[in-house]
Amino acid sequence: MHVRLAALTASLLLLAAVFPAAAANRLTLDDAFARVAQSHPELRLVEARAAVLDAERDRAAQRPPWTIGADLENALGTGETRGFDSAELTLTLASVLERGGKLDARRALAQSRIDALAVQRETRRLDLLAETARRYLAVVAADQGHTLATLDIEQRQRTLAAARQRLQAGASPESVVFTAQAALARAELARDRAEQERTAARQHLAALWGERFPNFDVEAGNPLVLPPVGSLEALAAELERTPELAQFADERRIGEARLQLARSSATPDLDWQVGIRRLQETDDTALVAGISMPLGARSRAQPEIRSAEAELEALSIERDAKGMSLFSTLVEAHGRYTVAQSAVARLRDDVLPKLARAEQAAERAYRAGAISYLEWAQLQSERTAARQQQLDVAIDAQRALIEIQRLIGQSFVTAPSAAPSSGDSTP
Repeated sequence: MHVRLAALTASLLLLAAVFPAAAANRLTLDDAFARVAQSHPELRLVEARAAVLDAERDRAAQRPPWTIGADLENALGTGETRGFDSAELTLTLASVLERGGKLDARRALAQSRIDALAVQRETRRLDLLAETARRYLAVVAADQGHTLATLDIEQRQRTLAAARQRLQAGASPESVVFTAQAALARAELARDRAEQERTAARQHLAALWGERFPNFDVEAGNPLVLPPVGSLEALAAELERTPELAQFADERRIGEARLQLARSSATPDLDWQVGIRRLQETDDTALVAGISMPLGARSRAQPEIRSAEAELEALSIERDAKGMSLFSTLVEAHGRYTVAQSAVARLRDDVLPKLARAEQAAERAYRAGAISYLEWAQLQSERTAARQQQLDVAIDAQRALIEIQRLIGQSFVTAPSAAPSSGDSTP
């Protein structure tokens, strides 16, 4: 089990290959993982819960207590029993003899809870790592969005400069300059909004380790790097060993221990006591002893036994339902990733290069007076929109990849040696 959990950790850490480390003063994905693992309160809460279960285990291991008693008879009465002249004192020692393996059943139940907690802690830790990867990806996406907004501004600035040149040459009306200025202002507004999104994404990431006013930058990455994944059939086979389903094995052990404890209560315990009695009349002492056993223990235990058996049956059904839910999630994530992977490649290799050439040709034609400003501006808008579409699709694919790796719990991605070209290297 721990090997599988460690593998999931490795798969999440592999996402750092998309965001390579370079400068020491920047936050890497590995750094974010380390900060969350060290300081997140949910992990500390699990440690506190472990202390509670340790105490419960120690309590479950205790045997029934010994009881010391004293009985006074024939005292403070009337006649011959007036005062303490005829009083008889009995000192007793009593306890309970547990039968049916109750002590072992209590120990097994307490220990199974402790064992399950260890797996729950690891699973929760890996969920936090996956959430960290998502938030880190959001920061990278915000940085990329800011870069796209900056490129759009550069395009609009070139358009405005060309419009002014044509206005000065008398080949274009002043309204075209105003229109180009408005387009540039909108591009600057988009850049300012992207800057705010960058700040919000960093705050959202830093909140995972309790930092309220972050001042770090993340490593520049290329979210367009989308490595190949296995087939859905291969991933579904690995899904059976996912930590989320493995938890049901621990819960079943808890249920079986609870059932054994319920069955042990069908065997009645024996209450016993022994003591010494002083006989006042003869000034002698005598041994006294007693034993008792409750009746109907088996019938009283039946409701608890049936409840424990029903919980085990419900647990099996719940596991089947969880398996179906996880498979549905895997199918959805795998489909999102493969579709997005194809779309990113098509935009990189086909759409963006053609739009880049078309925009360059439109610029030359506009400067030569062959087309209007609106035709050139429209091509610029389409190119910017295609860049943004490629980024959005790639980010969705990265989120799907994180979800797939969280579900499977093992590394199957090979980090690329170099980031592929976006297919649109021209300004």
